[in-house]
Amino acid sequence: MLDQVKSFFMSLQDQICEQLSTLDGTEFEQDQWIREEGGGGRSRVIKNGNVFEQAGVNFSHVFGANMPASATAHRPELQGRSFNACGVSLVIHPHNPYIPTTHMNVRFFIAEKEGAEPVWWFGGGYDLTPFYPFEQDIKHWHQTAKDVCDQYGEAVYPKYKKWCDEYFYLKHRDETRGVGGLFYDDLNELGFEQCFEFTQKIGHSFCEAYVPIVNRCKNLEFGDRQRQFQLYRRGRYVEFNLVFDRGTLFGLQTGGRTESILMSMPPLARWEYQYTPEAGSEEAKLYDVLQPIDWL
Repeated sequence: MLDQVKSFFMSLQDQICEQLSTLDGTEFEQDQWIREEGGGGRSRVIKNGNVFEQAGVNFSHVFGANMPASATAHRPELQGRSFNACGVSLVIHPHNPYIPTTHMNVRFFIAEKEGAEPVWWFGGGYDLTPFYPFEQDIKHWHQTAKDVCDQYGEAVYPKYKKWCDEYFYLKHRDETRGVGGLFYDDLNELGFEQCFEFTQKIGHSFCEAYVPIVNRCKNLEFGDRQRQFQLYRRGRYVEFNLVFDRGTLFGLQTGGRTESILMSMPPLARWEYQYTPEAGSEEAKLYDVLQPIDWL
């Protein structure tokens, strides 16, 4: 199982990096790293590219004797088991405020204990975080996700969309992080082959969902007002990733490579006390969509 999944994740990282590099006209820098407790990975980053202010696409495979707290918080029965975890995770922060920030992750876990059957599962998904939302882009994003899910039943997309809306939610702000997408975890009920196939299709569909949005928006003109709003809203991204994100917590709790884990942070962000957008402004439109919406 593990070798097969690792091989796919590494090829997926290659394929996504190739497409993003072509889109940006910049090559990724690569760092290969080893985790002392077991495992390692390769981190690839574009910094100050032509389109992407920062884009990171990471592959990792880590293992250890005990599942960390972030992984057993919702699965307490797995405490005390050894684990293998591998996956691909990416976060893209574009220069142009009219291009959304985005995140994608696909992952595979195996938890083992002597004398017991191994417990395995897949998880992942992707979500979109615009600063200036365009309905056509958001609909394209969700339609691409739905097209994959519909191959496995009509109930799959609504279930994983709802899970995404609920997961990427800033409780202290009472708003979603963006306009959602898909989020799934603990996936094993379909059997290994079908769960793996679903995860492969989710991984491959990411560029189908995101690249057309980038191409449509990358040449839109913007000024300092749009840039400052982008930096302000990036602050919400930081808040979520440091306070709520299970992936960030898992990486830090397992002694992963800190630079790779915090690659998801934007290179620049700002906060402003009691900011309120001007009524009827472009900026105010964002706040109308930071809630669960049936885009399709």
